[in-house]
Amino acid sequence: MELLKAEGLVKTFKISEKQRKALELDSRIKTAVNGVSFTARPGEVFGLLGPNGAGKTTTMRMLATLIRPDKGDAIYGSTSAVDSPKEVRSKLAFLTTDLKLDAKSNANTMFDFFAQLHHLDKDTAAKRKTELFDSFNIGGYADQKISKLSQGQRQKVSIVISVLHDPSYIIFDEPTNGLDIIAARDVRDFILRMKSEGKCVIISTHLFDLVEKVCDRAAMIIDGKIAADDTLENLMQGRPLEDAFYDVYSQYHKV
Repeated sequence: MELLKAEGLVKTFKISEKQRKALELDSRIKTAVNGVSFTARPGEVFGLLGPNGAGKTTTMRMLATLIRPDKGDAIYGSTSAVDSPKEVRSKLAFLTTDLKLDAKSNANTMFDFFAQLHHLDKDTAAKRKTELFDSFNIGGYADQKISKLSQGQRQKVSIVISVLHDPSYIIFDEPTNGLDIIAARDVRDFILRMKSEGKCVIISTHLFDLVEKVCDRAAMIIDGKIAADDTLENLMQGRPLEDAFYDVYSQYHKV
């Protein structure tokens, strides 16, 4: 497996006049991501840490080829997300809280459907289903309608569907948002298990404790720009990550 490199990612959006006034911008063009670059390595968890509106989700969606950057690229080994998005998608899993599951379906049916989309043969699909359902204890509600499941149960089903094709790169946008403490722990354990298997894992979050518990390296994103990027040890320097972030944030806004 090879590195994932974000190289100078830029994304702008046209906003309404009302939004322009609320944001006190001079024009209706908002730069959500402005030259974001970083490197994520196999066998590590890389965290993109920042407040709401900092550009985390837009960055993650560009990495996952869901939106095309205005400038820059994401390079998976030697494969360009801009030039070869279909090839990149076959290598990655992207999970977001915006992922909508078919409320009338169930985990079993959805797994089988997505396994066919990924062209898994029946034996491989059956083996993966057993492994993943056991890992997340989904068996007890595998045939229940999605609409009847708790948010934590739906999140587990979403994760299983996202990684059923055994991707090399795992991209999670706010993976524990809205989850209770048990479901959040299950997600953290899964992230660490993917790391132990040599996967390249990238998460975005505004939760300092999640980064402290699972990440090896992290970048702090503020106003669409990377304000700091280093190992967690170097970023924290013996203090809580929250304190380190606010020090960086304060220095950034003094410039």
